[in-house]
Amino acid sequence: MKQKKSTIGIAPYGGSAGGWGALKAVADAIRGQMAVNQDVIALFNVNQPQGFDCPGCAWPDPLHTSSFEFCENGAKAVSWEATGKRATPDFFAAHTVSELWQRHDFDLEGEGRLTQPMKYDAATDTYRPIEWEVAFREIGATLQRYADPDCVEFYTSGRTSNEAAFLYQLFAREYGTNNFPDCSNMCHEPTSVGLPASIGVGKGTVTLEDFEHCDLVMCIGHNPGTNHPRMLATLREVAKRGATIVAFNPLQERGLERFTSPQSPIEMLTLSATTLSSTYYKVRVGGDAAMLKGIMKALLTLHQDALARGDNGVIDEAFIAEHTQGFTALKADLDNTPWQDIIAVSGLNHGEILHIARLYANAERTIICYGMGITQHQHGTQNVQQLANLLLLRGNIGKPGAGICPLRGHSNVQGDRTVGITEIPSQALLDGIKRTFGFTPPAKHGHAAVASIRAIQQGSSKALICLGGNLATAMPDPDVTFAAMRKLELVVHMATKLNRSHLLLANDSYLLPVLGRTEKDRQASGSQSITVEDSMSMVHASRGTLQPASPYLRSEPAIVAGLARATLPNSKVPWEALVADYARIRDAIASVFPAFKDYNTRIQQPGGFRLYNAASERQWNTPNGRAQFIIMPGINEDPCGSPHHDLVLTTLRSHDQYNTTLYGLNDRYRGVTGRRDVLFLNAAEAERRELRVGDKVNVIALDADGGHSSRRLDNLTVVVYDMAPGSAATYYPEANKLVPLDSYDHDSGVPAYKSVPVALERCA
Repeated sequence: MKQKKSTIGIAPYGGSAGGWGALKAVADAIRGQMAVNQDVIALFNVNQPQGFDCPGCAWPDPLHTSSFEFCENGAKAVSWEATGKRATPDFFAAHTVSELWQRHDFDLEGEGRLTQPMKYDAATDTYRPIEWEVAFREIGATLQRYADPDCVEFYTSGRTSNEAAFLYQLFAREYGTNNFPDCSNMCHEPTSVGLPASIGVGKGTVTLEDFEHCDLVMCIGHNPGTNHPRMLATLREVAKRGATIVAFNPLQERGLERFTSPQSPIEMLTLSATTLSSTYYKVRVGGDAAMLKGIMKALLTLHQDALARGDNGVIDEAFIAEHTQGFTALKADLDNTPWQDIIAVSGLNHGEILHIARLYANAERTIICYGMGITQHQHGTQNVQQLANLLLLRGNIGKPGAGICPLRGHSNVQGDRTVGITEIPSQALLDGIKRTFGFTPPAKHGHAAVASIRAIQQGSSKALICLGGNLATAMPDPDVTFAAMRKLELVVHMATKLNRSHLLLANDSYLLPVLGRTEKDRQASGSQSITVEDSMSMVHASRGTLQPASPYLRSEPAIVAGLARATLPNSKVPWEALVADYARIRDAIASVFPAFKDYNTRIQQPGGFRLYNAASERQWNTPNGRAQFIIMPGINEDPCGSPHHDLVLTTLRSHDQYNTTLYGLNDRYRGVTGRRDVLFLNAAEAERRELRVGDKVNVIALDADGGHSSRRLDNLTVVVYDMAPGSAATYYPEANKLVPLDSYDHDSGVPAYKSVPVALERCA
């Protein structure tokens, strides 16, 4: 029987995560992008002590590396950057921006590396080459004309090094603004905002070694098989030594079920796999807070039952008394939260929640790992704080084998924040800059991402400088965001490849090509290293090994310094000296941030060094010196979503994707090949709507009152998938059309990508 067109590329995937499928994908990525010579050999330098840090995820490197420390998606990231394809001036001369706008995002980046600085020419509707110094001079002159520095936005991608990010924030602050929209504003800002209030530090508290000692790992709202595949090796070791892994996710993700390690000859040759999660709970989209409150409520009941029997309690009363504040209020809130509401919103029944609580009560040491399934909600900050509450109840922060583990995305998104990329500068940061460089930086709070787009839309922000990234595509509500971007007077993009944001033209638009992390960076003092900070506060060096894609490329620190010199003729910062030798930048970082003391010495040791993490030592840098139990009113992490609507949609990354970058059009573990126009639905939800695999539907976002909005995605093909009832899913960034710009966490500013109430309309 001939397969109907709408179901082409949709078939169940029966394999495990990793395995031969991963090796084939690595081979395909290399064959499609890289020259089979020393560029491929360079893959063996990924995450090695004398090599370069993978430009993909932020999972830490083991202390004792194997001969290769890259995963499938890491190989894709490296090959995508080290591609032999080039987007030269001849390419831009042959294609107008209007023509390029019609292309798919995958095809735009697929043209390869940018090779020369370019400026948009309206007369020909093309980007044309420009000399570096001319570009700097023109950009600097425009920035000098603005009387109000706050009319300029400085965006940063999480792939930026510590050195470049530090110079960038220094440039913006000497210019006079704290406007730092940043990729953190779209992912883990609830961690940066929520955890300091709970435990005094805006980072995770665990190290990789803690996974060797934990009894229980709770994986909540993340998908390691796609977004941080090197974590699978760690989870495999946890499972093989007999510790318990429990997964919580709206979708049944293969990377949380079982894994075949490509570094295990036995598993590869026998086609066997290691089971990861012992139990998998499919939480309804928007049901995380309800589930967490349910676990804590059940835990308190188990505690009282144990005491009544004369047994030891299951919460750590001694730890709570010595180290925390707010337990009584938390208990009262949990007592007043009805079970029927918890069950309705979470999608889990009482027995399931009780089982989770018992697993937690019986584990001496627990780690909670979480991703954007927790953070990208209207109450994402409070979600993070409920995770901290759960850990504090049993003293699972600040002891070996236990703690909280936010899974950062880009490889240095945490480091950028550490070295000053923040719209809310601390007094210590301001004092450190003044002490080191002799100027007084602005103290006024600046713009995060959503506020930046609103300021651009309203005309109060007139210029946008982007250090990497694809800001416009990453933001919600493209109808609003794209129109706003086209109002700008100046836009500058520092980038390795072409993307859609570069085609949203201002009066003056510049493309400045940068060195990639894989490439040699030579400055006046010789070859340079940069540094990054991983998800577990480890700071280590990275040194590129490949020849640059073009002789015209410049490093991010050099470009930032060039812009600063042209903009700030009376600058007190020795830009040329800093760029000549990045060790001087690191000395300056250590001067501003004392935690980096002996920076240049400490990065010489294999694996680098760990920044001091007070909460890991049970030192709570909160106003009263105690960890805080923080109450979340109610249980709805998305007031406009669950349980007021019967279908709530979450956005997803495919397996061939990293944030907005598409390496391909496949989503192997979910059984989708060669396409992205799909909508995942639970079988019961599809049946209730009389839908079958391959049917076409339009997805319409609902307003707060339940009415149909103008935001919609049309002609998506239904894929029936094992997922929570009341839940739907489709791909990011295409689904950003369904997310209103004003739907975000007001504590952190992160858009609510993960919970959009929707209605379905069958296509005619």
